[in-house]
Amino acid sequence: MIFNARTVCIFSSILGMLLISACQNKNGSKKTAESATQNSGVKKDYMSLIISFDTLSSVKVKKNIFKEDSLLNLSADKATQPYHHYFKARKYSLEKKRDSALLEYEKITPSKANDELALLKTFGMLTQKMGNGSMVESALTGQIFAAIKSAESVNSRFTYRFYDLLAQAYFQNHNEKKSLKYAAIYFESHPFNFHPVIKQRYFDISFLLASRLNDFKKMAYYNNQARLLAKQIGDSLALARTYDNEAQLYSQKGEPAKALVSSKTYFNYLKKTDNLNDIAFNNLATTFIRNNQPDSAIRYYKEGIAFEKRDVSGKQKEVHYEGLIDAYKMKGDYARALEAAQAAHKIVLKNNEAIEAVKVAEMSEQYETEKKDRNIAELKGRNKLNETIIQQQRSSMFLIVLIFLGVISFFFIFYRQQRLKEKNKLLKSDNQRLIMEQKMLQAQLNPHFIFNAIANLQSIVASGHIDESVRYLKSFSGLLRGILEQNRKDFIEIAEEVTSLNNYIQLQQMRYAGVFDYQIDVDQQLDLNETFIPPMLIQPFVENAIEHGFRNIAYKGLLLISFKIKDDMLLIEVDDNGSGLVHNTKDQHKKQSLAQIILKERFDLLFKSNNQHAEFTIKDKKALGCRGVCVEITIPIIND
Repeated sequence: MIFNARTVCIFSSILGMLLISACQNKNGSKKTAESATQNSGVKKDYMSLIISFDTLSSVKVKKNIFKEDSLLNLSADKATQPYHHYFKARKYSLEKKRDSALLEYEKITPSKANDELALLKTFGMLTQKMGNGSMVESALTGQIFAAIKSAESVNSRFTYRFYDLLAQAYFQNHNEKKSLKYAAIYFESHPFNFHPVIKQRYFDISFLLASRLNDFKKMAYYNNQARLLAKQIGDSLALARTYDNEAQLYSQKGEPAKALVSSKTYFNYLKKTDNLNDIAFNNLATTFIRNNQPDSAIRYYKEGIAFEKRDVSGKQKEVHYEGLIDAYKMKGDYARALEAAQAAHKIVLKNNEAIEAVKVAEMSEQYETEKKDRNIAELKGRNKLNETIIQQQRSSMFLIVLIFLGVISFFFIFYRQQRLKEKNKLLKSDNQRLIMEQKMLQAQLNPHFIFNAIANLQSIVASGHIDESVRYLKSFSGLLRGILEQNRKDFIEIAEEVTSLNNYIQLQQMRYAGVFDYQIDVDQQLDLNETFIPPMLIQPFVENAIEHGFRNIAYKGLLLISFKIKDDMLLIEVDDNGSGLVHNTKDQHKKQSLAQIILKERFDLLFKSNNQHAEFTIKDKKALGCRGVCVEITIPIIND
């Protein structure tokens, strides 16, 4: 409880490119940035100036951005001046105006595709899309990798910034090992990695990641390095922060007495410098709890609550009340513990109501958009019908002029149209039947699954795991939104399918905790955003593997999904190590057979009617001496 809240505060400040005010060394921290502004030549080197901002504190960076924006705003050619748009975008970003910032970045016009100005624009836009600590989707991660490839190909000075962005993306997706790897690459590639500010930021990030990994040795190493550097440059805030890190290290190692000493040192420094926040009260109080001092803990929890109430935003966190519950229970005062629990519950309900309000607004907006789409489609249909009627009238007038030929042609055309209409009716009927069956197949995400998902969400919320409940709700709403959008399409991007699969499988993993792992691999030759497949093609086989293959097995299941190119075709494999086909009941077999029949008819409609090859095979791996089932789906590669 103590370090979860603390982690949010740290990574939002460290990973957000707002450097900690470790630049209190007035001599060393100013030189790099000021040297870039002293050159008053014919053409200002904005690129060097922007890179040099990394060596300044966040306050000084903000001051310089507003200064450059004011100067460029006075220039006569500001509409065509790319750096005018860049600094205005940075200004909007500091003012929390994300959409306005994106619009300004869009106005930047580089002279070449991969020059440094183009990469600067790309970096700015990617930074805005990263969000505030939320999970980074695969499509956005792919854009970051593409930007790294472009920057490396031209040996850009901005390459290090994309490494930092990738480290942040892995951090937000809870992949600490890769985040630590790219944080190290970022530091090594930074042109000013010798500067104390850059070093301090790297040590802080590395300590945070090592803490996530529970690597005590690395935590101690990075914190000691940060402390030595803070003493060297005379940065008292950075030095005090190392005691906060030390408190976390001792706490995780089970040494509460030492943790309390370090936590007090940090708290007293914040108090002395008027930098206290409600999380500092919570951290110190929790340290008292772990040191069996409930009275002191209660005092600081209450002071933290009082401090938080002075926040003009009016937002509250339940973490302080949860701490009070533990403190009162430790004293045996269960009546006050119950009061604290009720207060925490009210805050949770209030926060959940806010989340639900956002979701309802999104759904309402989506409904209005879909209604407009239907109206547009209806108008297009009417226009097409009118055009057909006009064309028929013209044909009729021409046939009247040619009496003999006209009469014969009229009856011939009439007869042929009747045949075509009948044929079209049959085709339309078959198509509607296939669409309905496809929707029935999509209903594999049946009400039973939805009810279970909602029940699981209620259980998570009731247990007080807010982060997990938000992640669960995000996956669940993302899955439902994806299904609603895919119902209107014959084909979707592989990236969209992977997102839906991730949402569905993660929900199933939360439902069947610890039962199975999964992995989705995409061939590097495939473009996730340019290659298309039919929607809901893979989900039925994934559901069979989870619901039937992994049921009642005495070992941990593994689900492997891969997209690859084979013989100029797209090969999709769904492989599991479950119980195989022999344990399916009669109803399960009937359901699977229906799904296979529907899939075959979809292939006939989408591919074979166009003389394209498409097939799927289901193999029981028992014949190969292995466990589970392997499904292979082969379809043409569709790029538009």
